[in-house]
Amino acid sequence: MEITLTPELENLVNKKIQSGKYNSPSEVIREGLLLLKREDDLKKLQIEELRGEVQKGIDAIRQGNSKTYSSADEMIDDIILEARAKFEAKKTNGK
Repeated sequence: MEITLTPELENLVNKKIQSGKYNSPSEVIREGLLLLKREDDLKKLQIEELRGEVQKGIDAIRQGNSKTYSSADEMIDDIILEARAKFEAKKTNGK
């Protein structure tokens, strides 16, 4: 596999090697790809949690245990805000 980097990224790779933390460009690139994978996994988890929160809202509506909204958009916005608040609380507590 051949990879072409911009001069800025090549400089970053070289600085990482010079720092002593990495022994080769391959190690730097591998670490970067692992971080990218973790970020993708986190995004998938966030989407799954958001879908779960939306489903909770839908279930609450079906059971009659819901707030009164003037539109579906207003309800969706409220569900999203609550899900984001829960996610941020988890993120803050997890650090």
